[in-house]
Amino acid sequence: MAEHNHVVVLAATVGYMVALSLVSVYALRHSRNARSYTSGTGHGDKAIPALLIGLLLMSEFIGTTASVGTAQYAYQFGISAGWNVAVLGIGFLAFSFLLARKYKELGENTISGVLSSVYGPKVKVATSIIMIFALQIVGVSTMASAGAVLAPLLEVDRQVAIVVVGVLASVYVGIGGMRSVIYTNVIHGLVIVGGVFLAMVFGIVRVGGLSALGAQVPPAFWSLDNVGWSQIVAWLVAGAGATFATQYVIQAIATVEDGHKARVATVWSSVMLIPLGFAAAMIGVCAHVLYPGIESLQAFPMLIADMGTFLASLVVAGLAAAAFGTISALNIGSATLMLKDFYLPMTGRSAADPRSLRFVRVTTVVVGLIPLLLALVAADVVKVTFLAKALRAALAVLVFMAFYSPRFGTRGGAIVSIVLSLVGTIGWFLAGNPWGIDNAYVALCIPLVVMSISHLFRGAQPEPEAVADGGTGTR
Repeated sequence: MAEHNHVVVLAATVGYMVALSLVSVYALRHSRNARSYTSGTGHGDKAIPALLIGLLLMSEFIGTTASVGTAQYAYQFGISAGWNVAVLGIGFLAFSFLLARKYKELGENTISGVLSSVYGPKVKVATSIIMIFALQIVGVSTMASAGAVLAPLLEVDRQVAIVVVGVLASVYVGIGGMRSVIYTNVIHGLVIVGGVFLAMVFGIVRVGGLSALGAQVPPAFWSLDNVGWSQIVAWLVAGAGATFATQYVIQAIATVEDGHKARVATVWSSVMLIPLGFAAAMIGVCAHVLYPGIESLQAFPMLIADMGTFLASLVVAGLAAAAFGTISALNIGSATLMLKDFYLPMTGRSAADPRSLRFVRVTTVVVGLIPLLLALVAADVVKVTFLAKALRAALAVLVFMAFYSPRFGTRGGAIVSIVLSLVGTIGWFLAGNPWGIDNAYVALCIPLVVMSISHLFRGAQPEPEAVADGGTGTR
């Protein structure tokens, strides 16, 4: 960022981070005990409006890996890279009609609680382990990619950028809990959307307009399937799975007033995610024309480097917001699982106990520092982002069965499904996705096959109980 004062950009970014910390201090008054800390709502607190929860959900899924990664793919394949993010919007649209109301009316704010209500307490622990593992993977990739992108823009060392982003995101969530995640991620959502569309408009103007852009890129760049239908469907499977069965999605849904508002919130997130994906892709297409021959990962950063100081400050703040939004959601999600599924059962304490609040506060910070340490030494882990989504896709299959066909399969089959999904999906990923079959398909098929087999050979085993369903009479 040699053409303008990077110190101003750095100062603006630091100022943004400080403002977030102040918001978290304000949210502290809503964290009276461990329950209100993890749910964001307490006695006398108003329910969060659906639009704000929609912004929250959107911001949680648009980390630097998504925005910068989409521009990277678009630099190579064109506008079809926008499906990378747009499929999340499609996933949320399906979620709004199939699961949003059911999650809210069940009254659980953890994915493990949802599955254990049907498949028994043993599934709770297995679900928590796979979910925490998946969230930690996303945390590593988010911090590593944030450091790789922000470091050259702010002209600081990559490891310094990783530490600053990781520590500050962990600390401000540790202060205010779920309510601080809601407040700050709504801000993040607005900044992210503004930053991406601002960069897109700048790129189009810099190229000379849409007609000039169309004349300078290969015709295939305008094809919606140039990246390949196999890749698009794999993104959809992994992305939909991530929306259907992710801890922080369930926690966010639990903060709205009723099932209808839960459905409206997820529709809002869908409406915002789909255009955002293709806007990020347009940035990569513009970079293809403006900076031929560069490393594709630098498509978005190179465009920012050409902006004036003021515009660059806004966009860099947006990239920082993307990382903060994802990391904060990951931390509160992991800490909530550890509190409800491990700490409270093992100690026999209640969520109202002051020691429970101390535990979840400390845990929120600690689970943010663990991926930080890994991100410092393993910058290439951004590749595993979709592995984490695939692991959640396996849980999504069980969630669908729990709500729509709770008597299909067995409790033992559910446990085996989770274990084999974890081992099989990771093994398939490490093997390099043999025969071109994405690990997301493996994650999807394992629970389907295992639960089908367990159903055929269930014998006289006790059937799982139907999940409570908002008045349809199945329990």
